[in-house]
Amino acid sequence: MDYTIPVDSHGRATVFRPFSLSSPHSRAFHLAWFSLFSCFFSTFSIPPLIPIISSDLNLSPSTVSTAGIASFAGSILSRLAMGPLCDLIGPKTSSAILSLLTAPAILSAAFVSSPASFILVRFFVGFSLANFVANQYWMSSMFSGNVVGLANGVSAGWANVGAGISQLVMPLIYSTLAEFSSRAVAWRVSFIFPTVFQIITAVLVLKYGQDTPIQNSNRNKNRNREEEEDSNILEILFEGLGNYRAWILALLYGYTFGVELTTDNVIAGYFYERFGVNLEVAGMIAASFAISNVVSRPAGGMVSDKLGKRFGMRGRLWGLWIVQSVAGLLCLLLGRVNSLWGSIAVMWIFSVFVQASSGLVFGVVPFVSSRSLGVVAGMTGSGGTVGAVVTQLLLFSGDNVKKQRSISLMGLMTFVVSLSVTLIYFPRWGGICCGPSSSSETEDISCRLSRRLVVDDGEEDDKVVSGRLRPVC
Repeated sequence: MDYTIPVDSHGRATVFRPFSLSSPHSRAFHLAWFSLFSCFFSTFSIPPLIPIISSDLNLSPSTVSTAGIASFAGSILSRLAMGPLCDLIGPKTSSAILSLLTAPAILSAAFVSSPASFILVRFFVGFSLANFVANQYWMSSMFSGNVVGLANGVSAGWANVGAGISQLVMPLIYSTLAEFSSRAVAWRVSFIFPTVFQIITAVLVLKYGQDTPIQNSNRNKNRNREEEEDSNILEILFEGLGNYRAWILALLYGYTFGVELTTDNVIAGYFYERFGVNLEVAGMIAASFAISNVVSRPAGGMVSDKLGKRFGMRGRLWGLWIVQSVAGLLCLLLGRVNSLWGSIAVMWIFSVFVQASSGLVFGVVPFVSSRSLGVVAGMTGSGGTVGAVVTQLLLFSGDNVKKQRSISLMGLMTFVVSLSVTLIYFPRWGGICCGPSSSSETEDISCRLSRRLVVDDGEEDDKVVSGRLRPVC
């Protein structure tokens, strides 16, 4: 098949051109980010209207906090399921099905009448965030290793902006509708917009997308015998679950993207309550945090690719550790700044580093296991929402939460978790503490510890190896 851009032997693009529609790679990119954008918009269409909803339904701070946790909890299992589903039916169909199934959930927000129903709605709306796994799987199927970090970063980064745009747009939709109806009616009718938006993007994905550079209809016909043997879903699932690197990346992502999700959920209320700004201004401040994803997450992916080209896998891992550590320290500082403009400035810088960290994590993910890519992506993506749930439960739940202290503690947790990147080791490429296994005969203590965690599964020159945990005696 002829392509309009350079490709590798598998048809995956070796260049990334985000402003083109001339190839199936570029079309898949635009459909993937736009579909996920709509899911982020839907999920975060509720938080900017919570002051109005809380007043109308008499919701307590504890109920609001529980609902926020529920929105992330809903996506944990759905993200885990999305990975194997992408392996089975492809990212295009998986993405569209999820968007269509969760669209009614956001519409049902217009009909909530009690704290329990509000929590349930947020729980089911959160399922749509599993579209992230399809997004990253799709990019890894379309783009070669030399640009996959950038493709993953831009696709997810542009999509994450949906959370920020929602913080801006939903208050405006509500204010406009409130001029023609009561407040109680206006906030309910506002949720029609994200519902319709999500359905439209799902239809576009089904109509114009394709799973791989080769047409979907030929997907199975073009598999060789070895790939057909690899199609056993249980083998693929257990190989991914048994890869210790996937678990560490899930932990790291829990305190990059998980921290970002938590911040998206609480930052508008933080500025509204602590500095006394009005609802629209608080929404604008919160939106600026998420909108920086346009640049920051792609920058993380680009840095990962650049470091990978120059220093190999060790460069990718060093970049991840440094950027995530700085993000943790900035988050710690954010909770300790007492001025409005000082807090906004620190928040902006923090947003760049924490979002870039997410891009750096997914700059490593495609190299963990080519056979179980969907499972590994699903595990890592689920780690982000698990991190958000755990962080909100530990630091932001209850009626007497001091958000400034909780934000600082979240930064400290991020810094500590970033140290786990030192445990990731690839026999072929090395790790953060040492080089590849064949590079030298002498090993330092940390290198030997990393290697003892790894059992090779028949490493080959042209394949990504996988590793399984074994006891360290």
